[in-house]
Order: sequence, then C-alpha cells, then structure tokens
Amino acid sequence: MDAWWADRSLAQKILFGIGFGILGIGFVAGLVWVVLLLWNWLMPDIFGLQRLNYWKAGGLLVLCWILFKGIRLSSDNSSKSADRKRRRQLRGYMAEGQAASEDAATDL
Repeated sequence: MDAWWADRSLAQKILFGIGFGILGIGFVAGLVWVVLLLWNWLMPDIFGLQRLNYWKAGGLLVLCWILFKGIRLSSDNSSKSADRKRRRQLRGYMAEGQAASEDAATDL
C-alpha cells in the first residue's frame, strides 16, 4: 500500500486530499440534513416544538456530539486504552456478580 501511495505524484496526492475533503464535507452536510428531516418530522407533532432550519440542525448535531461524545483534546491512544481497560474491569465485575448470584441461587 505504501508503494502505491509513493508512486503517486504530488498533484495526484493533492487531488486525493481535495476529493476526500469534499466527501467529508458532503457526509457532514448529509448528516445535518438527516437530523433536520427527522426533527421536523417527529418533534413538532410529538412535543409541539418548533421546526428547525438547516443551520439550527447543524448546531443541534454539534451540541449532541459535545454532550454525548465529549471533547477529547488529546490525540494519543492513552484515553482509548484506558476506556478499554475500564470496560474489561467492568465486564470482570459483572461476571463475578453473576457467578455469585448463581452460587447463591444454587445454595437455596
């Protein structure tokens, strides 16, 4: 794969970058459009909320990303490995609790 990329000229690499940038912008624009359509289809009828325009839907998408995903300023993998370690520990605790409850049920 590296040889394939190394064989490309600078102009081709720039065009690839521009193409992927356009695809990324198009993906985000489509995601905002989906949020807009879903909000305007469901929320006004169910909860009596106002309809959104395109830019408010984009703001809502960013707000949800901040609230639910969080802002991680570090780009290293230490936070990912810490998350994996916490999940592994939680699974261990859950397995221990389940085994203990099964043992208690068999003792009855």
